[in-house]
Amino acid sequence: MSSTDNDAGRGSQAAALMDQVYRHQRHIYDLTRKYYLLGRDRLIDRLEPPVGGTVLELGCGTGRNLIAAARRHPAARFYGLDISAEMLETARANIARAGLSSRITLACADATAFDAEALFGRATFDRVFFSYALSMIPPWREALAAGYGAVAPGGVLSLVDFGQQERLPRWFRTLLLAWLARFHVSPRAETAEAVAALAEARGATASGGPLYRGYAVWAELRRPAVA
Repeated sequence: MSSTDNDAGRGSQAAALMDQVYRHQRHIYDLTRKYYLLGRDRLIDRLEPPVGGTVLELGCGTGRNLIAAARRHPAARFYGLDISAEMLETARANIARAGLSSRITLACADATAFDAEALFGRATFDRVFFSYALSMIPPWREALAAGYGAVAPGGVLSLVDFGQQERLPRWFRTLLLAWLARFHVSPRAETAEAVAALAEARGATASGGPLYRGYAVWAELRRPAVA
C-alpha cells in the first residue's frame, strides 16, 4: 500500500471519528465551549488582514470564529475547512443565518494535507489560523506545516490552543485533561518547540507564549515577504 493510500485511510478514519464525536455535540458546541476556549477573540483581533485580504481557518468547526472574524474585519474574504462534514453542516447554517455566506467559503478537507487551489481556487492566504484545532489533530505537526505552506509571502500563521496549565492548581489541570480526553483533545506540550523549529526551517519570524497562567498558548509565524 502506498503512502498516499495510507494518508487517505488515516484521513477517512479521522473524519469518521470527528463526525461521531460531534454529530450531537455540534448543536451545543458554541454554547459550552465559550467558557473555556480562551484566547480565540484575541487571535481574531490580531489577524489584521490587509484590505481585500484573505483569511483561512483550519479546523473551522461550527464557523463561530469565521463569523466573528468576518464581522471584526469587514474588508477581508474568509475561508474555512474542517474534516467533519457534520460540523460543516452546522457551520453553513450559522454563516447563512449571520448573512455572511457571500464572504465565507467552506470546504471539507483534512488540515494535514489539503489542496487549497482545488478547494478554494487560490493557493495561499494572507492569514491562516488554528483555534483550538491542533490539540484535536493527531498528526498535528503535519497540520502546522501544511498551514504554514498556505501562507502567502508576508503573511502570518496564527494559533491558540490549550497550554500546559503550568501556573494553575494541579487539581484543575487533572480535571481539565480528563474532560478534554473525552473529546479526543490532547494539549501539545511541544507546541512552542515545533513553532520555533518550523520558523527556523522556513526562515520565518516566530513569536508567542502562554496566556492566562498557562491555560492557553499562542503563537504567530510570519512568512518572509518576497524581495
